[in-house]
Amino acid sequence: MIESAELLDTVAERLKAIGERLGVEIIFKASFDKANRTSLRSFRGPGIDRGLRMLADVRSKWGLKLLTDIHEAWQAQPAGEVVDVLQIPAFLCRQTDLLVAAAKTGKAVNIKKAQFLSGADMRYPYEKALESGASEIWLTERGNSFGYNNLVVDFRNIPDMLGIAPTVIMDCTHSVQRPGAGDGTTSGNREFVPAMALAAKAFGANGFFFEVHPDPDRAKSDGPNMLRLDDIEKVIESLL
Repeated sequence: MIESAELLDTVAERLKAIGERLGVEIIFKASFDKANRTSLRSFRGPGIDRGLRMLADVRSKWGLKLLTDIHEAWQAQPAGEVVDVLQIPAFLCRQTDLLVAAAKTGKAVNIKKAQFLSGADMRYPYEKALESGASEIWLTERGNSFGYNNLVVDFRNIPDMLGIAPTVIMDCTHSVQRPGAGDGTTSGNREFVPAMALAAKAFGANGFFFEVHPDPDRAKSDGPNMLRLDDIEKVIESLL
């Protein structure tokens, strides 16, 4: 989540250096609005106008490609003018109008697999985006609901989705969430993130999504499942 311009610069500067040092493409992602927070009292972000200006500043300063998520169809066009990839949140991956609006921008669209769908089910969101003109479509695995307050990853979903789309990404941090398990917030188990990444690679994932923060325990969103910014480089190195 966009917490401040200072946080964006801290993370972007580090990621830029890691990308250059390791020779990997890093796409910078931050949310201008987290519309699916557990509690009404949770911080949501700066909003679309200020948030998109802040993301554009990241591109200007650090030369990184950008990705952000949208929650309503009207957000696709203004977001698409700033970012390279529009992301469809997992809970919303069946929302036809949202998929169509994102695809019509002509930008790449990353569709996160819902916690209640199988990998094979992602054929239908993919087809909606494809038939609506998306230039490129990615699919992202992020775990499935497993009883209350827990997720489990069925890694067979990755090859199933590779049969649909050429790019399948493993969301290594959202997949270790404990939804709603933090007394009005989402909890998680960040210690499993590096193994999630390696397992996904073994199953053929060709992109990896990590939430990072200089101090995850003070993050305003998803802190318990985030990696420390200081730890991300060694995780990327393990994948190489």
